[in-house]
Amino acid sequence: MIRYEETLYRPPSEAHSLILQATLGCSYNECAFCGMYRNKRFRVRPLAELLDEIETVRRSGLAPHVRKVFLADGDALVAKASFLAKLLDALADAFPALRQVSCYASPQSLAVRSVEEMRDLRERGLTLYYLGVESGHDAVLEALRKGVDADEMVRVAGKATEAGVRLSTMILLGAGGRELSLEHAKASADVINRMQPRFVSTLVMTPVEGTPLFERDRRGEVDHLDVFELARELRAFIEGLELEGSIFRSNHASNRIALAGTLPKDKARLLAALG
Repeated sequence: MIRYEETLYRPPSEAHSLILQATLGCSYNECAFCGMYRNKRFRVRPLAELLDEIETVRRSGLAPHVRKVFLADGDALVAKASFLAKLLDALADAFPALRQVSCYASPQSLAVRSVEEMRDLRERGLTLYYLGVESGHDAVLEALRKGVDADEMVRVAGKATEAGVRLSTMILLGAGGRELSLEHAKASADVINRMQPRFVSTLVMTPVEGTPLFERDRRGEVDHLDVFELARELRAFIEGLELEGSIFRSNHASNRIALAGTLPKDKARLLAALG
């Protein structure tokens, strides 16, 4: 039996993946807007427990259908490389149809993993990281308490790219409020251009109870951009993108305007949809 410690989160694209909680919580857990792991103490789960869960799935007869695995919770990449290597080897042995293992990657976990370690883990199957970039504007990153500036975000993302790992990046629309809306959009496009990730997506920043952002919102300190302001910001972001082959999505439930395409091929169409 797979034992989950709630609440369990995964990216929308991992809806049909086998989810294993390699770690619980988030080792950083300081982002002002994120309430996903506030009620969890970060820890790495015992390898023996995970191996038992993998074996349970294998014996269930589902092994031939496991093509994707997502390693939860919020920061699995920060676990020791040797631990992750053993876990990945076990997944490969148990699931012959496995074609992708992925995880969330914080800037902090990317900083501690060497290119060589990430390359070795990629060769063992960990081929995709989900990175919350949020913004390319340093003042916005500071307000969001990301713990890094834009240059450091690009630097650590570059390590993953050098290791041959695909990146799925996310930008928070509305994170700069009205005052910094367009600056946030343009700076975010610049950071994404410097990263050249395989996937780019946008979400709308939403205050969640139990977070510093929620407390700021209660004090009336958070702007809630309307649909027209968000469309203008999204348009400025897309307009600034100069990508060589990235899949773009703004179809998260928080987005008022659902868009999808491949850049640069669909850039004109996406901009036209935003007026």
